[in-house]
Amino acid sequence: MDEPSASSDGVAAPDENGALDPYMSATVAEFLDDLAARTPAPGGGAAASVTCAMAAGLVEMAASFASAKGLERVRDRAHELREEVSPLAHADGRAYAVVLDALRMAPGAERTTSLDTAVAGAIACPMHILRVAAEVATLAADMAETGNRNLEGDALAGALLAEAAARSAATLAHLNVSLLSRHASLDAQLERVRPELAKATRARERAVDAYARLERV
Repeated sequence: MDEPSASSDGVAAPDENGALDPYMSATVAEFLDDLAARTPAPGGGAAASVTCAMAAGLVEMAASFASAKGLERVRDRAHELREEVSPLAHADGRAYAVVLDALRMAPGAERTTSLDTAVAGAIACPMHILRVAAEVATLAADMAETGNRNLEGDALAGALLAEAAARSAATLAHLNVSLLSRHASLDAQLERVRPELAKATRARERAVDAYARLERV
């Protein structure tokens, strides 16, 4: 499945047809209106993607201050992850559109095969978001544990948002499995859900604990 890309400065890059990613090129207000509209997409996957991207942006911003000297690795990796996850908002909607097309087909073997293929693609997006969100949460926890009060709030918010994105993505991946035929199995892929989600949760706990320690000082 092709996914929209982002340029090095974080601006959505045109796809192979020269079209911009409609979500990354929209204003926040426009995206929220689209999210609230009575349409299949953008939906939960897009919301999880954008939430994860915002979490990465918070980590990147906090690590960019002079007071965060020595955390260039965190800043650079957060930037990479923000660019990686942002296009998944649109990719998730496109993947789900393929599922809807398969669901409209007449019952039979061809529909079953098409639906299984489409659902596999739809599951891949939230699984990708989950993986990125778990890493973003970890970076946020690393920031929180620096003990720098000037960075604490953004780092904690980043960890909380990243875990929320991870949990949302994991739930969506599991829900999509229910559309698969009995003969199709993505057990190997879904086995990654629990460890990635646990990684995000541990990171959030680290960030919260770091904040609590600072509050006691």
